[in-house]
Amino acid sequence: MRGQPVTDARDNELDMDKEQVEDSAGILGAPPSLPITRSMTATGVEIHAQESTLARNHTVPGTSSNSPTVVSYNVPPAQTPMNKRSIYYVSAFCSFGGFLFGADTGSIGSITSMPQFIEVYPTLRNEAVLGALVATILMSASLASFASGWLSDKYSRKWTIMLGAYIFGIGAALEAGSFNLPMLIIGRLIVGVGEGFFLSAIGVYLVEIAPPDVRGRISCMLQLFVTIGITTGYFTCYGSLNIQSTLSWRTPFIVQAGVAMILGSGMQWLPYSPRWLFQNGRVEEAWRVLEAFDRHSSSEKEKEELIAKAQERQGRDETLGVVEVFKDPDSRGRTLLAVFMMGMQQLSGIDGVLFYGPILFSQAGLTSRQGSFLASGVSGILNIVCTIPAQLYLLDKWGRRSSAIVGGLVMAVCMLTIGSMYAAGADAGQGRYAIIVFIYLFVIAFSTTWAVSFKLFITEIQPTRARATASSLAHSSNWLCNLAVALTTPLFLSRSSSGPYFMFGACLLLTSVVCMIWMPETLGKSLQEVDEVWDIRMKKSKEIIHSLVTFGVGRERRNDTNEMELQERGRA
Repeated sequence: MRGQPVTDARDNELDMDKEQVEDSAGILGAPPSLPITRSMTATGVEIHAQESTLARNHTVPGTSSNSPTVVSYNVPPAQTPMNKRSIYYVSAFCSFGGFLFGADTGSIGSITSMPQFIEVYPTLRNEAVLGALVATILMSASLASFASGWLSDKYSRKWTIMLGAYIFGIGAALEAGSFNLPMLIIGRLIVGVGEGFFLSAIGVYLVEIAPPDVRGRISCMLQLFVTIGITTGYFTCYGSLNIQSTLSWRTPFIVQAGVAMILGSGMQWLPYSPRWLFQNGRVEEAWRVLEAFDRHSSSEKEKEELIAKAQERQGRDETLGVVEVFKDPDSRGRTLLAVFMMGMQQLSGIDGVLFYGPILFSQAGLTSRQGSFLASGVSGILNIVCTIPAQLYLLDKWGRRSSAIVGGLVMAVCMLTIGSMYAAGADAGQGRYAIIVFIYLFVIAFSTTWAVSFKLFITEIQPTRARATASSLAHSSNWLCNLAVALTTPLFLSRSSSGPYFMFGACLLLTSVVCMIWMPETLGKSLQEVDEVWDIRMKKSKEIIHSLVTFGVGRERRNDTNEMELQERGRA
């Protein structure tokens, strides 16, 4: 089959020995066993990788428009054609990892408030012990997340998700069967390891299988399932609260263990990430995955991008480790921004609301246990209802940057308003309902903005060879800040009703400013084009910082000059 012309760097490069031809064809995906032929044309050299079966030709971007060399290579057709919707089915299934995370987050606060649970573990009446138990899962998750990047690069995103799901299931089963505090703590530690493995791997997997035009929709599937899990956790506890035995608090753990085993078993049937396959030299498999997903509208652009990445692989390391991402100038700034954003996502206070919802609503005036549980469930429903339009429409229309900035400012207003009402003593009477409304507004703002935009942005902004490592570092930052929130929120609330809200509001304002200066817009960009918008944004951010510094120095000099003039007038 005849290929399309590819430009060559020089006009006079018409001779190419057979060994070079075979090497080039091998890089681009033509199987080494296929015969390579060469023919002369009026414009250059034409190379053919011949195949007897039906194949498709793709163009490799060249370096010059003069006297092109024509390289034809063959991409094996998909063995099993799939429906265009198959990418949504695959994304939805692996996103059950988000459901597991959400189910634990939504249930643990309610479980620790159940009378049947407190009867078995009376020491958890102490706020410090309670915070430590809730945070146990976060400690192991933050450590496991460091290893997730290496596992994803070494053994694939797919197998890392599977391993994490099985580990989570074992830990949840231990929690369900626990009869003393050490056994419960060990179970939560194991659950945390599973979450640390699969959460960052799922985020990378979804970004890498999704075409640019629907990447936001596909990648936000994870957050949608997180919200579904949170709500399921709330209402599972609400339903099991009336069981007059330890099954009241064991049931949520049993549900989580079952879902985890289903996820682990089913992952073996899902395809590998095409970018991971390409990165590891399994080019034919990568093409088959792309063809199977029928990447219609953006397929040619993306295939050219993958080819460019294959050429880029020559003579350089395949992936970057934890130290290398900070040494490499191309990935250092992106990694630092990702680590900052994912840490500040937790310091927004969202998990303080989700973990300790019953406590917050009780403090706001809902004294009955069922009332506070139900109010927490309502916040979970709002989470789902708001995430769906954000996933289907807002993120791929509004953009990542606008979502981050506007969402941060709205949430800051909510948190600072609640803190001010508590500080002014306006939380009594009708004021308590205003506090509950602002808590709900905060949840709505988070669900429609930061919840969906941050995890997508920090993954798609990274170069392919640093994506898994940078993503795992960012998630580790998220876990560590989550740990700090889980440990301190009960103690903080017991000593100051307003303090936590003021702290969260300040963090939200700071993050909004950072996003204004350093965050580029990646909406509709291929992962190759993201590199360009990142460079442009960095130039603009330097100009902004320089202007601010210049303005500050100039103002200081003007103040000094005015002060000297006043002193001289005084002497006169």
